[in-house]
Amino acid sequence: MSTQILTVAPAGTWNLDPIHSRIDFEVRYLAGTFRGEFHEIGAAVTVDAERASLEGTAKVASVDVKDENLSAHLQSPDFFDAERHPELRFAAQNIRLDGDGKVSVDGDLMIKGVTKPVTVTGAVTAPIADPYGNDRIGLNLAAKIDRTDFGVDWNNPLPSGEPALANDVTILAELQFVKPAGDRI
Repeated sequence: MSTQILTVAPAGTWNLDPIHSRIDFEVRYLAGTFRGEFHEIGAAVTVDAERASLEGTAKVASVDVKDENLSAHLQSPDFFDAERHPELRFAAQNIRLDGDGKVSVDGDLMIKGVTKPVTVTGAVTAPIADPYGNDRIGLNLAAKIDRTDFGVDWNNPLPSGEPALANDVTILAELQFVKPAGDRI
């Protein structure tokens, strides 16, 4: 199926509604899946006549994994190194609509000062009017990355010699964007 410019969103700048959005990650750890969330996030989608672009950030200090000692470890140089690299960043210059609301996004992800190309896939909702006079769209996106590509190498070997923490991490973004009705380019 051929791709086309994202046309389900009218032209303009769509700003993230951080209250109704989240960015999570999950990684295999020991006998299950370990999950976390970044609470302080920001993003914008810009749609013009030729393309739709996406830029977003997550504050490393806002990582939440239900244990403050572990959250602190994730902020240390073993993982995200929040002091030297306080934000994760994603930027994409072209959101492609693949049909039936499915999207593909090729962008650059920066973690711990290392930037790598990443393909993100998911779905976009058609614009809706909210009760407050704004237009909204939703983007639900996922990407799988190898954390070691970004210098996030910490691990703890099990007695078997296998690593306790997998290298593959899934990033999940459930994002709502808002644009005041009538705000057109």
